[in-house]
Amino acid sequence: MGEKSKLRQALSKWADSQDQHQRDLRQSHTSTEAVAIADAPEREHVIVNGVLRTVTLRPRGGVPALEAELDDGSGVITVVWLGRRRITGVDPGRSVTVAGCIGRQGGVPLMFNPRYELRP
Repeated sequence: MGEKSKLRQALSKWADSQDQHQRDLRQSHTSTEAVAIADAPEREHVIVNGVLRTVTLRPRGGVPALEAELDDGSGVITVVWLGRRRITGVDPGRSVTVAGCIGRQGGVPLMFNPRYELRP
C-alpha cells in the first residue's frame, strides 16, 4: 500500500511540474503583438510566440517539408516550411515568433511557410 501512495505522489509531482512548465511557457511567451495559440483564429493573419518542441523533415506530396511543433503553454501548432530541408537556428528548444495564417488538417492546427524570427 505504501508503494501505491509513493507512485501517486510521484505522478502528482510530475503532473504539477508539467502544469508549471506550461504556465512558465505562457508567461515567458506572452507579448503585445502575439496571441496565444489556443486563442488564435483560423484563416486570419496572426503572430504567435513559443518554443519548438520537435523539428522533423517530413516530405509532403513529394516536396521536402520541415515540420516543427510550436508550444506556447496554451496549445501547440504545427509549423511547416515547404521546400525546406533545414533552416539554420530552427532546432528543438529554440524560442521562435511565427506569423501567418492558421488552418487545420485532421483537427491539427497548421501554419504553412510562416515568416519567422528566432528569439534569444
